[in-house]
Amino acid sequence: MKRWNSVVGKLWATILLLMFVVLFVLSILIMQFFQNYIVEDVKKSLANTASQIAETFVEHNEIDFALEVAFEILDENTNAIIFTDEDNVYYSNPDDEATFSKDFIMSDSTFSKVFSSNVTVTKEFELSQQEDKTNNGLMIGVPLQLMNSTGAVFIYQSLDVMEDAIEATSDIILWSAGIAFILTSAFAFFLSSRVTAPLRKMRESAAEVAKGRFDVKVPILTHDEIGELAKTFNKMREQLEVNMNALKQEKEQLASILRSMADGVITINKQGEILVTNPPADEFLAAWADSPENVGKKAIPSKFIDLLNESIETGKDQAGEMNFGGRYWSFIVSPQFDEQSIRGAVVVTRDTTEERKLEKMRKDFVANVSHELRTPVAMLQGYSEALIDDIASSEEERKEIIKIINEETLRMGRLVNEILDLARLESGSMSLTVENVEINSFIERIGRKFYGLAKDSNVNLKVNIMTNKETYQFDPDRIEQVLTNLIDNAIRHTPEEGLVELKVTSEQDYLKLEVKDNGSGIPAEDLPFIFERFYKADKARTRSRAGTGLGLAIAKNIVDAHNGTISVWSEIGKGTVFTIKLPEEVKS
Repeated sequence: MKRWNSVVGKLWATILLLMFVVLFVLSILIMQFFQNYIVEDVKKSLANTASQIAETFVEHNEIDFALEVAFEILDENTNAIIFTDEDNVYYSNPDDEATFSKDFIMSDSTFSKVFSSNVTVTKEFELSQQEDKTNNGLMIGVPLQLMNSTGAVFIYQSLDVMEDAIEATSDIILWSAGIAFILTSAFAFFLSSRVTAPLRKMRESAAEVAKGRFDVKVPILTHDEIGELAKTFNKMREQLEVNMNALKQEKEQLASILRSMADGVITINKQGEILVTNPPADEFLAAWADSPENVGKKAIPSKFIDLLNESIETGKDQAGEMNFGGRYWSFIVSPQFDEQSIRGAVVVTRDTTEERKLEKMRKDFVANVSHELRTPVAMLQGYSEALIDDIASSEEERKEIIKIINEETLRMGRLVNEILDLARLESGSMSLTVENVEINSFIERIGRKFYGLAKDSNVNLKVNIMTNKETYQFDPDRIEQVLTNLIDNAIRHTPEEGLVELKVTSEQDYLKLEVKDNGSGIPAEDLPFIFERFYKADKARTRSRAGTGLGLAIAKNIVDAHNGTISVWSEIGKGTVFTIKLPEEVKS
């Protein structure tokens, strides 16, 4: 079936059908022509023979000699009946006397015209009847003008002879037509295969090009129109390869740009279906799919569709904001145009959660710094005015005022220094001075520094060192700053007769430092925020017990700079545990 559906099969079948029709019609016409020709030739031959016999009788007066000569003229398939007059009849074949008697011929309307009208007549007649077929014959009558009488020469022949000649001629014609048809079929197949061979090559090459293989070249087999077509196809393939490579490079470049973008890019059509996304956009869509605000579990927010419709109506970019899942997103919807209309839009999304947090932190930082500075500045102003106005009535009151001014000055200095330290730590401009520190002496020195403060606060301070190494690598000044902040906070928030413990242990590849107390504890809602700047769990901000709110933020940044971790556990009424884990080897 595939062969007949091909160009070869169709061309071959067309040529064969055309040749079959031509040969069929030509064979019918030729056979008809030869049949008529043979019949006419037989009639003409019989008429000539009859005329010769009549001339023989005219030339020879002796009847017997004329009959002998006449019968010699006849061939084996031809018989004659000679009437010298209406009464005397002579037969070349005596057996015919029973069939063609004198009375039969004289009574026949056609044959009698030879005698009555003196004309030549021709008639087909039935010679004999056999079981399977009828044997017909052809008889021609020629008038015979003798000296003393009027006679006739009737010569006849069986049509079987003519039919045999016609059949032989028909067989020759049919065999010739069959041979011509076979030769034409072979030639047509060869011609169609020859013509379509380059087309098949081009089809195979086109199939390979469709698969992305552009190195397949069509061979140029001829120099005619098909050869020119092959040349054009090769040029088209080369140009297509160039264009495809350019498109591929452009696509890869665009994909690389999209992947490297920090913003999410989503391409949607007019029906709101997603066409192209990049990794940040996938994160956005995943967050939207899992957010409780996505009521109908839609692929994209309905706000995108609304802005897309507005873009289609106005033909301009549309901007908007959303917040879901605790995060904030801003986006811009830009319409995509084709030649006549808008076919979709490109949505550029950006996660502004961190920006909002940073903005909030900036505002909180300014507010907290202002708050922390306002109180000491107000006290400095008030007490300095008291000194100027000589309000102190005694030397003791004057010294007390000066002491308060000094304490507030020191407080302001600590606040400024801590802000600078935190800024340097967060910017990464502060470098660590890593040393090999002998852990026992380092921890004991820190403990001795707080024994006096603990005794004044009536708090028990305990130092417990259980390490499997004598020295560790870290910045001793910065780690001392961390431990000082934690121990100072623990002592200030532990009631009298309470316990504060500094415990140092070794675990796997890191040094573990724990500062424990059984003080008031930290509320659970405050634990996630205690390492933020200026955050204070003590909402009353009493000056006697609250610091600047920067100590824990500084401690976390110092531990992070050591590639370590700091965590906290606390429960109201049971105490607090700060845990620090430092790697055994820290790179400076």
